[in-house]
Amino acid sequence: MDRFDYVIVGGGSAGATLAARLSENPDVSVCLLEAGGRGGSLVVRMPAGAVALVPGRPKINNWALWTVPQPGLKGRRGFQPRGKALGGSSAINAMLYVRGHRRDYDHWAEQGCEGWSWDEVLPFFRKAENNVRGEDEVHGGSGPLQVSDQRSPRPITKAFLEAASRRRFRLRRDFNAGDNEGFGLYQVTQFHDEKRRGERCSAAAAYLHPVMGKRANLTVMTGARATKIVFEGKRAIGVRYRLGGRERQVEAGREIALCAGAFGSPQLLQLSGVGRAEDIGPHGVAMVHELPGVGQNLQDHLDFILAWKTRDRDNFGIGLGAAARLVPHALAWRRDGSGMLATPFAEGAGFLKTAPGLDLPDAQLHFVIGIVDNHARKLHWGHGFCLHVCALYPYSRGRVFLESADPLAPPGIDPRFLSDRRDLETLIRAAKIARDIVMTPPLARYCDQELFGVRDGMTDAEWEDHIRSRADTIYHPIGTCRMGVDDLAVVDPQLRVRGLEGLRIVDASVMPTLIGGNTNAPTIMIAEKAADFMGAAR
Repeated sequence: MDRFDYVIVGGGSAGATLAARLSENPDVSVCLLEAGGRGGSLVVRMPAGAVALVPGRPKINNWALWTVPQPGLKGRRGFQPRGKALGGSSAINAMLYVRGHRRDYDHWAEQGCEGWSWDEVLPFFRKAENNVRGEDEVHGGSGPLQVSDQRSPRPITKAFLEAASRRRFRLRRDFNAGDNEGFGLYQVTQFHDEKRRGERCSAAAAYLHPVMGKRANLTVMTGARATKIVFEGKRAIGVRYRLGGRERQVEAGREIALCAGAFGSPQLLQLSGVGRAEDIGPHGVAMVHELPGVGQNLQDHLDFILAWKTRDRDNFGIGLGAAARLVPHALAWRRDGSGMLATPFAEGAGFLKTAPGLDLPDAQLHFVIGIVDNHARKLHWGHGFCLHVCALYPYSRGRVFLESADPLAPPGIDPRFLSDRRDLETLIRAAKIARDIVMTPPLARYCDQELFGVRDGMTDAEWEDHIRSRADTIYHPIGTCRMGVDDLAVVDPQLRVRGLEGLRIVDASVMPTLIGGNTNAPTIMIAEKAADFMGAAR
């Protein structure tokens, strides 16, 4: 049985960040348990490799989870890809660096999460960041996480931005200074230094890989699946895990940090007897601590896709000669990190208000230089593009629950998509606006054939039918171990599990509400802030 000062469960965006930061102190020992592998293969490092990772066929660095049937989506089960490797979902995502709106964090603080306002989290965003544009009052220039401008955005993406401008949407260069309304190109978590220019900069590549094997006080175990938190009374003292088919245990002298994500962290708590009795008792798990908020408050961004085929072939497609056309791009990426293989796929961004009188954007657009259907699990012959539409602030709330006491079984995931009709109404308004932008020159000239039966003159009832038939997650689950000060909060504003000792949760599950954008950068910020808390507690 091994013993360390800190044991971290999960080496994803939060866990990789936290392990690296805590182990900067040579006087403490840190153990990181990660169920997946190292997360450093070519398919991870090459940005365009995401198209092979996200579908989960086969499960390369991907948990490839599923929801329970969703009544709001006509009984369909939703696919939930999550990263399974050091770096977690930052090893398989589109690399988009998005912080959200300043009001998102001020709202957290207003709910009792002291220390989490925009002005208070901004220093931790800056600490993490090494922005290619340099350091200023809102961006960092010397952090581990390299943030880049896109290397080779395609002409069709620029046509999308011009079309939005003609529709009188403002263009902006920076979505991360506190106000994100407008259209432009996403910045991406991609290396911009000369040695690795154009490669994906996952949280592991940024924080963990450079120090693995170099710090005597840091132990990283890959292929190690956590199965239970061990308690002595109300204090968490260790973690059981499986490695190489054997059950093992590691002890924590100071603290255990769960960084297993919005699905994994509540599941491990429940497997360990922490949560609601009605969720845990039926599976024969002994109760350790009643905490009714565990697994509740699941929120996610529901996404609806518009797509067109195009005769233009300066994008991704399937057909005769498509692979051959990628050869010079592969050479360019290998040479200097440029070309189409450096793409995040989702090149163009839009944050917009779908109704007058709104205080901040309530919808986000991702303009993608290829046809995405069912998470790239269904392929289409030919070339094309698509426009993703999501409602930023969903009212629907779901849950994560045990379906089995088997620690190797997946959790039950029920986002309850569209259980609140207001989310559907936002998506309908946003989809209409998005389609109008596509039909505006100069983007309109690229449109050869619209897919999925979407057409001019659709009624709201027809839009509803399309959305319920085809919408699914855009991969931003949060909230299942909510931070707060009320009885349903799972962690306090310093991320300590309420009513227990020696246990924190550090990942997107602690977010009380969704931020207005992609969740990877905020998750890394949370880990930076947690490291500060835990360092101060020494």
